[in-house]
Amino acid sequence: MDINAITNHSGNELSAQLIKNMLSKESETVQDTTNQASFDALYNSMTTMVEETDALSDAAEVAEINYALGYSDNTHDLAIAQQKADIALQYTVAVRDRFIESYNTIMQMQI
Repeated sequence: MDINAITNHSGNELSAQLIKNMLSKESETVQDTTNQASFDALYNSMTTMVEETDALSDAAEVAEINYALGYSDNTHDLAIAQQKADIALQYTVAVRDRFIESYNTIMQMQI
């Protein structure tokens, strides 16, 4: 905040309206920064979730191939890998559905 900008022309008194305007501008700047940080965190979280889901699906596919080729005879590990991939995919789809639902709700709001 610029100290010279908040004094009136006589240099002795503060302008209440000017102070309110400057504080509201600072508040908007902080809120915009917070909103940007929130979106960045959400985006990074969703990208990480999709990458983890993809990695678990790949691991399940490798376990299936190893079992089919006879490199592994442990059906327990195969079932666990498949369940992890399935649960991760269900969770990712559920988050996507909620995100789309939220977006549609925001778009239908009357301004």
